[in-house]
Amino acid sequence: MTRIIAVANQKGGVGKTTTCVNLAASLAATQRRVLLVDMDPQGNATMGCGIDKREVERSACDVLLGEATAADTIVSAPEGGFAVLPGNEELTLAEVKLLQEIGREMKLRKALAPVVGLYDFILIDCPPSINMLTVNALTAADGVLIPMQCEYYALEGLSALLDTVTQVRDSVNPQLEVYGILRTMFDPRVNLSSEVSMQLLDHFDRKVFRTVIPRNIRLAEAPSFGRPVLLHDRSSRGAIAYLALAGEILRLEDAREQRLRVV
Repeated sequence: MTRIIAVANQKGGVGKTTTCVNLAASLAATQRRVLLVDMDPQGNATMGCGIDKREVERSACDVLLGEATAADTIVSAPEGGFAVLPGNEELTLAEVKLLQEIGREMKLRKALAPVVGLYDFILIDCPPSINMLTVNALTAADGVLIPMQCEYYALEGLSALLDTVTQVRDSVNPQLEVYGILRTMFDPRVNLSSEVSMQLLDHFDRKVFRTVIPRNIRLAEAPSFGRPVLLHDRSSRGAIAYLALAGEILRLEDAREQRLRVV
């Protein structure tokens, strides 16, 4: 069964795009079929996969506006073994046009419906704000994965995002859940990082992934080469961490399927 996961946090610079690209590559490395959907007008996930956002014939904008199908727009990442629905600055135009349309929050969900069965995982990279693009992603998703740095302001942003998740669940997507909270750019030498990490575990317990993504130079430089860190330096701490996250997610999915069989 396909799992659609929106990677969201309205705070910028917390590792959303890094997580999307590297989790996609790590899941693909386990022979899972993966689609990465870039819903951020910055197009960083697209570029981080080695695809030039300025040269794509069609983009997520065309898909949202019904001017192209997802099947016709999806391309293969040059490296990594996963598929990409590319995004670029045209998504800003899509957001403006969507505001005038009926059923605007359902556009991505309907567009992905014909291709959902082709993949084991669909990861959606959201923009760093709660706008119509993010709402579309949350409406299409089964769950939301929330990357966050362990710092004070990150906790404030988390509260606002959880409110949005609740609103989307109550209005258009009753299946939406918090898939998990991922601690990113973690530096154990910083006392605040450890304190916020403990607060997250106290408040959200099992919703916090046990995997922690460290600050890592190889992870930070990989996007400039247009490739996931797994292909840039497989032995780096960043690559190992995202492989561990993929393993943790696969174990969660196995446990969920076992519960469904019992029911």
